Amino acid sequence: MSPPVKKSSQSLRGKVALITGAGQGIGLAIARALAAEGCNLVISSRNKTALAKACRELKAKNAHVLPRLCDVRDPVSVHSLITAVKSRFHRLDILINNAGVAHPNLNVRDLPFDSWREVIDTNLNGMFLITRDALPLMKSGGVIVNNLSIAAKRVFAGSSAYNASKHGALGFTNTLREELREKGIRVIALLPGATDTAIWNTLWPEAPRKKMMQPETVAQALVNTLVLPAESTVEELVIMPSAGTL
Repeated sequence: MSPPVKKSSQSLRGKVALITGAGQGIGLAIARALAAEGCNLVISSRNKTALAKACRELKAKNAHVLPRLCDVRDPVSVHSLITAVKSRFHRLDILINNAGVAHPNLNVRDLPFDSWREVIDTNLNGMFLITRDALPLMKSGGVIVNNLSIAAKRVFAGSSAYNASKHGALGFTNTLREELREKGIRVIALLPGATDTAIWNTLWPEAPRKKMMQPETVAQALVNTLVLPAESTVEELVIMPSAGTL
């Protein structure tokens, strides 16, 4: 007879999780899933309205939530966020680097530098800033999840800045994993394929949404990964629509 399976809620209950870009989409879905597992949540967004709505929803489900406005592109804003986490919880167990933006489908010759810079600053520099400031609050057993998108491994014409930011973020993630192995902090690259979120309003407004995954699917796959025994890890979590690459 096989031994009984340990419930995941016993693994994550009471953990402190910070999710950036948690006002909508995959970030909010992950926040919901972690709340259901009994985590204490710190959710951040640079969109005040979306953040307040997400906070109300999570608190209505009896989740313990600390909402904080944060622009991950701004070192001062990031420092304020991490200071708030330290002041409230004194530690951080799970970091979900989820904040990200896209740009309209434009070839390199037509892409304005301001659009390029916003995407790189948010998707790559922001990930670095949050991680660097959060690391002192993390110890053995902690987990860092970087939501990169399948665009970290593939390229899509018209998305040069987005592709570049995600490829760079994968290099950063892989380096971080090696640096933190001896400290017992797991680093997971989350690589979802097409997911039905608001980012498509920018990337491809006419995209076939019915063929995409739901954010909750990605969140559930991640939770299943987070509750693996401490002596194991999933270094790259690739989850794709059954319809394939759109």
